[in-house]
Amino acid sequence: MALPKVGLGLHVMPLFKALKNLFPAFLFVASIVQAQPNTSPQSNPAWPKQPIRIIVSFTPGGAPDILARVLAESWQRNLGVPVVVENRPGFGGNIGADVVAKSEPDGYTLLIGTVGIHAINGALYDKMSFDPIKDFTPISFLASTPNVLIVNKRLGVSNVHELIELAKNKPNQLTFGSSGIGTSLHMSGELFKEMAGVQIRHIPYKGRAQSLPDLVSGRISMLFDNLSSSLPLIKAGEVQALAVTTLKRSPAAPEIPTMAEQGLTGFEAVSWFSLMAPANLPPSIQKRLNQMTQRTLNSPEIKNRLLASGLEPAPSSPKDLAKLIHQESVKWSRVVQQSGAKLDQ
Repeated sequence: MALPKVGLGLHVMPLFKALKNLFPAFLFVASIVQAQPNTSPQSNPAWPKQPIRIIVSFTPGGAPDILARVLAESWQRNLGVPVVVENRPGFGGNIGADVVAKSEPDGYTLLIGTVGIHAINGALYDKMSFDPIKDFTPISFLASTPNVLIVNKRLGVSNVHELIELAKNKPNQLTFGSSGIGTSLHMSGELFKEMAGVQIRHIPYKGRAQSLPDLVSGRISMLFDNLSSSLPLIKAGEVQALAVTTLKRSPAAPEIPTMAEQGLTGFEAVSWFSLMAPANLPPSIQKRLNQMTQRTLNSPEIKNRLLASGLEPAPSSPKDLAKLIHQESVKWSRVVQQSGAKLDQ
């Protein structure tokens, strides 16, 4: 199957009101598993015999976490073994990815892969404890989501034109947050700076749970985030959404214009997510995991609900996923070099 296009551009209120948006993610997962199909193929009955771990390299509540819990709930209902989601955030996803890369290739430890882990970090970090391509077995593409530019409501801008004008009048006085240095959200901000010709300071966070309260309170001016993660805040009117980073408007929020519509022609940044296993996974287990993923994400009920949340599911073959990762690695390496970003792990 053809994977969705991934762009060249580049997963004052009380604090508890901002953090409350983590809980809808869990409620969302619980609501969609009711209609899940049987995901248990008849082949390879010897697997699984023990609990399966799905590692999420980011904090709870975001798009990778939502996808992991959708898979976990579906599989657990049909496999007869526990399927546990484990959040291991840090270093742009490298901490969780390292756990999986060094695990036994037996199908019991899996990773929600991201564009950052597999296509950006290899160019960003001087030294890494694993190879983001060679140390993993691709299982399936999972979904993609637009990034969205959201700003503090008291910033006084209502569109990208006004934001650019403000930034040019106040060089290096505005700030943008992201979920970490080198993430696709950080690179979205760097692309915006380059294409708009503005100077805005980057403030990296360990995750969206830390950055959103600072955006709402005004500690930072703006934030690039996955649309699927920010949609509850946007709909609640707690932040101002200026643009999505895809070439077309998102079905989940068609009222939000694109960057390209507002003068930044060609601006495109998409966050994508995949299912990965350690390198040298037996082909029979790879095939079964792919079948299970396909059946879960192709369920009409699950697909419609993911779309409504801002995620666009598109399960793929392992071969197509491997091809995408290679292409994205080439593109993002160039972008990282242009940004001048470099880190030591």
